[in-house]
Amino acid sequence: MNEQQEQQGERLQKVLAQAGLGSRREMEEWIAAGRVTVNGEVATLGMRVVEGDVVRADNKRPIRIKAQDTRLPRVLLYHKQEGEIVSRDDPEQRSSVFDKLPRLSGMKWIAIGRLDFNTSGLLIFTTSGDLANRLMHPRFEVEREYAVRVQGSMTEQQMRQMLKEGITLEDGPVKFEKLMDEGGEGYNHWYRLVLKEGRNRVVRRTFEALGLPVSRLMRVRFGIVNLPPRLKRGMLAELGPGEVTAILDWVGMEAQPAAAQHAAVRAGRGQTDRPEDKEAGATGKDRKRNVAAAAPRGKAGVRRGAPPQ
Repeated sequence: MNEQQEQQGERLQKVLAQAGLGSRREMEEWIAAGRVTVNGEVATLGMRVVEGDVVRADNKRPIRIKAQDTRLPRVLLYHKQEGEIVSRDDPEQRSSVFDKLPRLSGMKWIAIGRLDFNTSGLLIFTTSGDLANRLMHPRFEVEREYAVRVQGSMTEQQMRQMLKEGITLEDGPVKFEKLMDEGGEGYNHWYRLVLKEGRNRVVRRTFEALGLPVSRLMRVRFGIVNLPPRLKRGMLAELGPGEVTAILDWVGMEAQPAAAQHAAVRAGRGQTDRPEDKEAGATGKDRKRNVAAAAPRGKAGVRRGAPPQ
């Protein structure tokens, strides 16, 4: 590539992130480690690529650079069931949430936050590595809301401690942003809680530290995205252009003007650009109806709120 092309092209890490391989920071690490090639040569940090360049990561199928893609990223909501893993590779061959997702060409689905094997509720998938990073990275402190059923009940002192000082676990302290008593019957008690981190099994470990084993755990919100009440276990719903744009705005990512305008026109006509939708006989109107039916607020469970800092 000559100097003029380098100035005109897209940064390599951005292109890789847009292809769904990971966040820009992760892609920078891949490039520094020599895992990426451009036109057969090992890539370097700061490199730009232009239409026609052939990019490979880990010597796998090439990513061909096309004219700037102005389409909005795709975003799916999935109601995870207990007994499913959030991983593509599992030695035990257990059921994976990725088995339920529509196939993509030239991209891959990225799970925004994980849920463990025995936890159900809201999972978000996107084709944008940048969007996934904005929602998951600890520095953005995006809220996660859970409904949890425990064996026993918290004392008032324990509830105050969780909201003020927090509880110290083996990997550091944890504090809930909100904690609400939802009542219960017999030995089981329900609570609704909000926290701004996604450490492994942090909710279960916190209640276990208080001597209250968790018997049921469900994520009901991630950031401004709610689990739609009508989205039953094992069901998927794709967000429409308006909801995707709202999420991009909320995390501080600017949607390309052409993408926003194109999406609005297509949505107004009830049309779709996706080959898999056309092959399945679905129309934009069909998908809007399915998403709207699942939504507690707006069209697809996206609500307004304060953006991550």
